[in-house]
Amino acid sequence: MNVNHTPGQGHLSNVDIVRATYEGDSEANGRNLLAALAPDAEWTEAAGFPYAGTYVGAESIVKNVHERLGREWEGYRAAVDSFYDAGDHVIAQGFYHGVYRATGKGFVASFAHIYTLRDGEIVKFVQIVDSAKVLEAMRA
Repeated sequence: MNVNHTPGQGHLSNVDIVRATYEGDSEANGRNLLAALAPDAEWTEAAGFPYAGTYVGAESIVKNVHERLGREWEGYRAAVDSFYDAGDHVIAQGFYHGVYRATGKGFVASFAHIYTLRDGEIVKFVQIVDSAKVLEAMRA
C-alpha cells in the first residue's frame, strides 16, 4: 500500500496509514512513514533500547533511529502480527528480527508500537519492547 493522502481527507483509516509503514519493503515503508508523519511528530524509543529517547520531527527520527537500524543491523524488520484500532490510536503488535552486524548475533523480540494520529497524520509514537533480547544480540 502506498500512502498518498492529504491530511484531513480521511479516505484512509488510521490503521491503513500505520499498516502501510510495515507491509512493504524497507524503502516503501520508509517513504510511507515520512508521508504520514506530522511535522512535529514525537517518536519515543523505549528506555533500555539501544536508541532510547524521544525524537521530534522526521529528520531527528530518521537520523537517531532508522538510519542507525539500517547501518548497524542486517535484515532488521518489525513483523506485525496484529493491528488494533482504538480510534485516534493504533497499536501494532509483533516481533522484531535482525542480526547485529558487529557481533553476527541474531534476535527475535516482541514489541508493541502505540501510535497517535490526528487528521490522518502520525503525531506520536511510543515503543514497548523486550529490550533484553536486542541487547543480548549486541553483546560480543
